Amino acid sequence: MKNIFRKLGLSLCAITMILHGTNISFSQTGSPSPDTFIQEEKIDDNQEETPEDITNQPKPASEKSDSELQGPQPEIEIEDEVEDEVNLEQDQEEQEIPQVSYDLEALPFPTRRMHQLILEATKTGDIEKLRAFIGTGDSMTMLSLGGVEGDPIEFLKNETGDEKGHEILAILEEILQAGYVHLDKGTDREVYVWPYFFAYPIDKLTDPQMVELFRIVTYGDFQDMRDFGGYIFYRAGITPSGRWTFFVAGD
Repeated sequence: MKNIFRKLGLSLCAITMILHGTNISFSQTGSPSPDTFIQEEKIDDNQEETPEDITNQPKPASEKSDSELQGPQPEIEIEDEVEDEVNLEQDQEEQEIPQVSYDLEALPFPTRRMHQLILEATKTGDIEKLRAFIGTGDSMTMLSLGGVEGDPIEFLKNETGDEKGHEILAILEEILQAGYVHLDKGTDREVYVWPYFFAYPIDKLTDPQMVELFRIVTYGDFQDMRDFGGYIFYRAGITPSGRWTFFVAGD
């Protein structure tokens, strides 16, 4: 019996030692024990976000402003834009006001010669003197925007009601003695036009220019032109080659 109890005691000691050795090797391998998991979970649960952590978190898209969503915007140089607009307006004004000249010597010789011949014809008081310069056919001087049927000289006489055409001669003389403008340079429509009022902004005429204008038209005519927005009385055009292209009135 003693031997049996002794064996049982030895067996219990062996089992105890085995179990004790197993616990030792589990802890020595470095694998976490259940207690370790419980401690880590407690640490994670007890951790709180600091203000710095909250600040550094990205904002949701719904909370971002328009500028943040669009990203950095280029700087607008307002002063440069204003300056460009002012320069553009000045350029437009310069383009609207043509260069006016009174210098007949600056004209091409054929233009200057035709101008001289027409002017001399007006001073004779004989409207028939214009016939040679008006021409015929396709090259005939335009005397009306709507075209002319019949004899051009008779048409000019009927324009003013003066059977001898003295009034129309006086009008032609006056406009040829005014300043002129050079239009459509370098094109097949290039022409020198008298008076310059035809291409000049009617609302930009100076006081001396207004006096020039009233040598040709009445104040009533001027009011009509101002309402229309431009000069619509008689004007004459001569090409650089010396062809008298038109002598017309109206819009």
